[in-house]
Order: sequence, then structure tokens, then C-alpha cells
Amino acid sequence: MAVWDDLVGQDRAAAQLTAAARDADAYVSAAGSGRRPETSGSAMTHAWLFTGPPGSGRATAARAFAAALQCVSPDRRLGGAPGCGFCDGCHTALVGTHADVEVIRTDLLTIGVKETRELVRRAQLSPAGGRWQVIVLEDADRLTEGAGNVLLKAIEEPAPRTVWLLCAPSTEDVLPTIRSRCRHLALRTPPVGAVADVLVRRDGVEPELAMTAARATQGHIGRARRLATDERARARRAAVLKLPLRVDSVGGCLKAAQELIDTATEDAKQVAGELDGKETDELRTALGGTEGKRMPRGTAGVMKELEDKQKRRATRTQRDSLDLALTELTAFYRDVLARQLGTSAGTGGGVERDAVERIAAQSRPEQTLRRMEAILECRQALDRNVAPLLAVEAMTVALRAG
Repeated sequence: MAVWDDLVGQDRAAAQLTAAARDADAYVSAAGSGRRPETSGSAMTHAWLFTGPPGSGRATAARAFAAALQCVSPDRRLGGAPGCGFCDGCHTALVGTHADVEVIRTDLLTIGVKETRELVRRAQLSPAGGRWQVIVLEDADRLTEGAGNVLLKAIEEPAPRTVWLLCAPSTEDVLPTIRSRCRHLALRTPPVGAVADVLVRRDGVEPELAMTAARATQGHIGRARRLATDERARARRAAVLKLPLRVDSVGGCLKAAQELIDTATEDAKQVAGELDGKETDELRTALGGTEGKRMPRGTAGVMKELEDKQKRRATRTQRDSLDLALTELTAFYRDVLARQLGTSAGTGGGVERDAVERIAAQSRPEQTLRRMEAILECRQALDRNVAPLLAVEAMTVALRAG
């Protein structure tokens, strides 16, 4: 399989990146033979910005491109495109063990100056394998202003064989000075059918369940996979979609808000249970600690730093879970609006469809639009660090009022 196989519904982007990988390969070959590499008119550049809505595959595209840049397949010398997916360069880049590919993703709310300076330092090194030093920054939208300025300096004065691959939801989510120095590649939401097909082909999901999950998540590949393969995720989604039927009184609004917060908190605890204990044990062992005994002197600060990181990650996880629930609520009311306007809704069957039809019959399109605006205002309040419970309570009361 080629490195682009997991890039669902993005044929135009894959073609553009393949052309860039060809030119990058030609550049490396010319430099290795002592010839002057040709750069004029090249499809390749040293900094890229991948944007697209959630689920479009920004990070997948960046990692696939990183693998194509490291491809060492002999077939590319016979007219084949870089990115075979099988050679050592492609394989190690895709699984995350290539010495010259650094993938940065964060569980925290922001990426600070300290972490960015470390990336910039690495970017100045020559490739260990003789091809490209590739830095994939999956959450470029989470750079603080100071971190963005540190990164800008590195992009303005790049090392000869370093490539920056930045990922963000939109161009507005990165500093103007950074985006002006990057080649922009815009991705789109994949078609529902393409997402369902990849769930069947790659994850072994039953076709009917795959289509239901793809339609319910509006083509978001990651969420569709989770919904199709995790029964708990399906149960949580079902609980969220019952909320519109429960906001018929102020008491019901407040109770629904609390339960939504509790669900997000439980998600955060689940992630913490999987990661925190393992991280703590590994750090304790690395610092020379033993089970049941006090840690060596001078290690308290390091352990405290890990605890602080884990708390920030829990906050991020809770917000991500809330944001997912709000996205699903927005989709629910979108389907209500579609039903009210006489067009086909994208919901599944059974209870969910019945709820859409019930709400659609009991309200008017202008009420539905106000409810969607209330959900958007809640998301904006969360972005401003309003206390989650207060923001969600205000939303549920607004949903009742219509």
C-alpha cells in the first residue's frame, strides 16, 4: 500500500504532495551526486501548513508526506512516485521510529516557548539518514504567541534539509507571519461513503455500522472509528442526544448540564487512568525510586512537574470531551432544521430519528437556529476559560427557551 492510502477523500492533496515528494527526491539525488539542485519551479518547499475541518486528516496527510520524503524504494528511480509504504524509510516514518522524523502532538492546552526552542534546536541538525529532517507539528494552533515567534525565526532561516509540516484547523489559527512563509494545503471533510469504506477495509467494521458511524460523525474519520469500535462511545453519544428532550424545565436544564459535565469528567479520568499511572511509574523508576519507599533526595520537583502536566492534560481532555458533545448537539439540531425545512436529515434510525422528528414538530426553524447559536456561544465561553458548568448551564437554559 502507498503512504496515501489512509488519506481518505483527499485525492487533490495527495497529488500535490506526491509532486512535491518527487521534486524533493530529485533535489536530494542532485545534491548527492555533486550537481547543483534545481529549485526554480519546484513543487517542494521547506514549510507547509495543513488546514482543514476536524476529521479531515490534517495530521494523517502530514505524516504521509513525511514518509514520502524519506522513501528509499528503488521503484522511484524507475518512474515510481516516492511513498511506496513498504520500504524502511516509509515504514519507520509511519510508525514513528524514523530518526529524522519528529512528530509533536500535545495533550495540553498550549505549546510553550521551552518546547518550541527544543524543536528549533533539533531542526538545525543535519538529517541522520542523509535525506530530510522533518518536523511535524500536529497542534500548531496551540502555540503561544511567544512560541510562535520562536518558530517564526526557524522558518525564516531554515536549515538546507529541514522541512516543517504544521497542522491547524484554519489559517486564522496561526500567526500571519508564519502562514505567509508556509505553502498552504487545504483539506476537506471526506465523503461519508469514503469514511465508511475505510472503516470496513482497515478496521473490519460491519458495513451497516460503518455507514451509521460515518454519517453520525459527518465524515470525521477519528470519531467515526471510535463510534464504530467502542460501545462506550456509542452509549455516551446516545446520552448526549437525549439532552434536547430533557430541557423542559429549569430543574431539567440544570440536571442535564451537570450530567454532561460528569460525563466529560469521567472521560478525563479514564484517560488519566490509562496514562498517569504508567508515566508516574516510569519516572519513579528512572529517578531511582523503589516501590513502597521514599523517593531519593532532589526528585520532588521533577515529580511535581509531572503531576502539574497530568492535571493540565485532564483539563484538556475534559474540554475535548465537552467539545465533542457540543458538536454532536449541533449536528442534532442541524438535522432538526433540515426536517423542518423539508430536506433529508443525516441522522441514523430508531430513537435518534424519533427525537429529531419530535423536536422538529414542537418548534419552529427560527427556534432551532437560536438553539444552535446557544451551543456556539457555549463553545466560545469554554474557549474563554469560563467555568464549564456555568457555560453548559447557560446553554441548556437557552435550549429550553429556544
